[in-house]
Amino acid sequence: MKKRQLGSTGIPVTPIGFGVLTIGRNQLNLSLEEGAAVLRHGLERGISLLDTAQYYETYPYIREVLRGGAYDPVIVTKSYQSSYLGMSEAIEEARREMDRDVIDVFLLHEVRSETDFKERAGAWDCLINAREKGWIKAVGVSTHHVDVAEAIAINLEADVLFPLINLAGLGIRKGNGSGTREEMEAAIRTAADNGQGVLAMKVFGGGLLLDRYQDAYRYASSLYGIASSMVGFGSIEEVDRMIELVEGALPNDYFPDLSSKRIRIDQSDCIACYACKDRCPNAAIFINENGLAEIDYDCCLSCGYCGPVCPVRAIILL
Repeated sequence: MKKRQLGSTGIPVTPIGFGVLTIGRNQLNLSLEEGAAVLRHGLERGISLLDTAQYYETYPYIREVLRGGAYDPVIVTKSYQSSYLGMSEAIEEARREMDRDVIDVFLLHEVRSETDFKERAGAWDCLINAREKGWIKAVGVSTHHVDVAEAIAINLEADVLFPLINLAGLGIRKGNGSGTREEMEAAIRTAADNGQGVLAMKVFGGGLLLDRYQDAYRYASSLYGIASSMVGFGSIEEVDRMIELVEGALPNDYFPDLSSKRIRIDQSDCIACYACKDRCPNAAIFINENGLAEIDYDCCLSCGYCGPVCPVRAIILL
């Protein structure tokens, strides 16, 4: 699989990356053995870029696969920490749990506004210092928000921008409302022109673009500035079909069957605490007429971020 440069970082990446979120507890919750098998297959097939995060709790899968030194992928991880101390601990956790002296890319996870970025200044300073010490090669931000992407694209300290972008513009936010695909494309162009490496997330809209599967990938892969698109895999077959698509060998009439991959809230267990609604990055959870949390499937991208904050585990991915 031909590699591309991640902006000016000097880091070569494959055109698709393995989104490790899918195999972890927030989504499919595969056993260590099962998840490692899928991840190992991806590496064997040539996917040498892994996307994870402190929040995903998927470091054990990566450590298991990298044990013995047979593979040396580029690893992107992220953290929600806001303080210097918190981010310092997150960096050490990543290095320890994945048994890596150096983390390739470390990002502030899901920055929601410029105010949010400023409130996480301590964590950002920690990332910059860790880069100077050689513990991290590149730093940046992941975001669903156009206004954040625009600000980071001109931030001279940032090496990498990791925005949400897809063919239909699903899930793109701006302030307290919706942003557009065209606005995010413009921010990506600015970032690329300024030498930043750009990674794309949610290129299939969390499964909502399956009826346009091949077009959705081709859109993201051909977009100016995008070095790689992160894709979540839950099975060996999904890995193989995606590689066929990248290599132009997938039949034109192929569409993956992910119809059952949906976040569900068990109404009988919901205690109306609304933690999930507050946590959802896509405003896809609303309060129904019974005062309980419910999913708006027109907005839900099946990220699974709502699950861990539910105190009664009423949220599942089926």
